[in-house]
Amino acid sequence: MKILITGFEPFGGDSVNPSWEAVRLLPDSVDGAQLHRVQLPVVFGECGERLAAEAQAYQPDVVILCGVAGNRTEVTPELLAVNWRMGSIADNAGVQYTGQKIDPAGPDAIMTDLPVTAMVEDMKQAGLPAKLSLSAGAYVCNDLYYAAMQGQKKGGYRALFIHVPPTTALCTEETARALEICLRTAIR
Repeated sequence: MKILITGFEPFGGDSVNPSWEAVRLLPDSVDGAQLHRVQLPVVFGECGERLAAEAQAYQPDVVILCGVAGNRTEVTPELLAVNWRMGSIADNAGVQYTGQKIDPAGPDAIMTDLPVTAMVEDMKQAGLPAKLSLSAGAYVCNDLYYAAMQGQKKGGYRALFIHVPPTTALCTEETARALEICLRTAIR
């Protein structure tokens, strides 16, 4: 099994992004599955294009996307990717959407088929703060998630987005441990 796992570059004036820092700490393989790590730009559209190129080159079975949610205190697997772009701040290319569909012809939302409820329970059993979240919002994280979900059939993979809290709520090592638990649950 091959897993493509991503984190984002810093944005919004921060010097690091906890999602990428946690992804970097993961081992090269988990339960026999090989991991391929990719840092993505916090840019609407471009992050999805980069993911598609990486998925085509790597041919993963599972794609796990990670991003930071500054207002969260738990690791939150996201159930849905929604067909909507909106942000309270501009992306790293200076683009700010105030509300529009990502794909006018696409479905309003796409739900993951990975075991998100089991992931949450497994993280909680390990003593880590975890909670299921309905959607990845409407900023670049969701933009990437929607692109991944639309690309699943063509790419032959299953996808999920996981929001991680800032390091003020959970240290990088614990966040990486939570992500590894999610990977193990997906592999099972």
